[in-house]
Amino acid sequence: MKILLVEDDEFVAEALVAVLNNQNYVVEVAPDGETALDLVGSYYYDLILSDVILPKLDGISLCRQIRLRGLQMPIMLLTGCDSSHQKAIGLDAGADDYLVKPFDQEELIARVRSLLRRGVIPSQPVLEWGNLRLDPASCEVTYAEQPLSLTKKEYALLELFLRNTHRVFSCGMILDHLWSYDDVPGEEAVRTHIKGLRMKLRSVGAPGNLVETVYGIGYRLKLRKEEEGTRGQGDRETRGQGDNENNSFPPFSSPTPNQTLLAIARVWNRFKGRVSQQVTLLEEAAVASSHNALNQELRKQAFKEAHTLAGSLGTFGFPLGSMLARKMEHLLKTDQVLTFTETTQFQSWVELLRQEIERNQDESVSVSLPEDEYPLLLVVDRDRSFAEQLAIDANSNFKVAIATNIQTAIRKLYQEHPSVVLLDPSVSPLEEDSLRFLSELKDRKPPIPVIVFTELSDFSHRLQVARHGGHTFLQKPLSIAEILEAVTQVLQHAPDADAHVLALDDDPKIGALLQVLLTPWGIKVTTVNDPQCFWQTLESIKPDFLILDVEMPDVNGMEICQVVRNDPRWSELPILFLTVHSDANIINQVFAVGADDFVSKPIVGPELVTRIINRLERVKLRQRLAQTHQAKAPASKNDITQYGSVKPKIRA
Repeated sequence: MKILLVEDDEFVAEALVAVLNNQNYVVEVAPDGETALDLVGSYYYDLILSDVILPKLDGISLCRQIRLRGLQMPIMLLTGCDSSHQKAIGLDAGADDYLVKPFDQEELIARVRSLLRRGVIPSQPVLEWGNLRLDPASCEVTYAEQPLSLTKKEYALLELFLRNTHRVFSCGMILDHLWSYDDVPGEEAVRTHIKGLRMKLRSVGAPGNLVETVYGIGYRLKLRKEEEGTRGQGDRETRGQGDNENNSFPPFSSPTPNQTLLAIARVWNRFKGRVSQQVTLLEEAAVASSHNALNQELRKQAFKEAHTLAGSLGTFGFPLGSMLARKMEHLLKTDQVLTFTETTQFQSWVELLRQEIERNQDESVSVSLPEDEYPLLLVVDRDRSFAEQLAIDANSNFKVAIATNIQTAIRKLYQEHPSVVLLDPSVSPLEEDSLRFLSELKDRKPPIPVIVFTELSDFSHRLQVARHGGHTFLQKPLSIAEILEAVTQVLQHAPDADAHVLALDDDPKIGALLQVLLTPWGIKVTTVNDPQCFWQTLESIKPDFLILDVEMPDVNGMEICQVVRNDPRWSELPILFLTVHSDANIINQVFAVGADDFVSKPIVGPELVTRIINRLERVKLRQRLAQTHQAKAPASKNDITQYGSVKPKIRA
């Protein structure tokens, strides 16, 4: 867990860092209130420890500013003033606790543990993954009841994986989570700790690949056997050279496989009519070719349709269709008249393509998904009969899980990964428990939307709910139909965007797929099908990330990339290419013009999502580090902060 310590006395700060590091906490230090406020706006912290009297912005004002932003991480104020009036001011400003200097080290740690237990959820559940068990309260780790002795970083790594069991973490993301901003090592340090963790797991009988490598992306916990069947259609086996301990990598799995399947199914249902039209045009071209009547215009149209089908069919469960379309694309690429043999091949491939789609579409993602692929609604309400009736009526739209107390809700949150939560805050006798549960739902990645369903409707209650992340407010009583309608609307509503992606691709199916894959992760997507509209859109929306197709009508994506890179405003914009081609020459050209990454079509949804999120998080990390280094640099010899060599000591 990560703690922000706001302390201008360098000696005191170093002593507190040593004490907290000894308890497996990652600690970052801010020398003044303004720097702390900037860090809080950029990073997530589990706890803030702040002196009261600080340069630039005092601890009381810092506390107020944090609460005005709607942030709910626990705050403990540290001061040498033992005045009851001062304590009251601090607590009224939003602090959760107040500790007077000098204080006993044991008391400080006990108070920190208490705040961390209460800060996110009422109680931290024991984290389990098969025979692996980690107890955050005691910091004990066991495998098959055998104790495991881990270093601080190995423990932190394992806790990170256990709290995010369906997520892949790149080395950069791990560095961001487990190291402080002023002590970030190279990626080799992550690989070293991963190797050490694997060795210790093996020593107590755990599989060597319990922490597995997803080649080119990062690390995650290996899926349990009961979850391996949920891997999405279109997922492919990813193999390559990685750690010596694990050279064979399993198929990539989405952090939310059910939602990914559902998203792909919706896109296919929207565009399957368009796909049929594309195949029809290829059939017309094949017939024209057999009669020596394939003119340049029809050939160009057929080439374009073959190109887009090659890049999209595999994503929707037609790998053979993508292969056939790619063959036709290569055949039609040249301007030479097709030979008799080539014409015969063309006709055969088109016929096979039509058969492939018609034969397999009833088994593809276009069909209704089985019950376990529907979104999961978690109902947290003391009235079990109401929740059970809701489950019966929602059968055709959602699965429903029921929790009649916060503890059960927390367990189901970690185990079942709901898509949306319906919460009555009165489910707990302590309102603060329900509010902390709301905060936990808000802070998850992606955040889980919440519908607060309550008899209380006064403004102060609504304000409290809003501050803790409640998305929708419903007042009891309501009919089951009205509740289900609200759930449907929340699921369809995109969350606030943390980043904006601009995608240029002439195939509208790709744009639609990007929309449904990235929107649930808090990423807004703007798609452009016409390259002529690209530059205007780029300047208008100022995206955080750019996706380009390599081949489009009348323009090449690599040419667009060069234009973007030649403009100083966009020289650092992350650019990812989508391409049907995977030969070394194309890949080298893509990187030569300034691309940061590429993904081969047909798209594997989870791989694309993870690559984009990893790249965005690394960009944010670089920006934060740059801002931090600027903040650490003294403005002048007369304005030296904690990070300089001299600073007068300011005490409460």
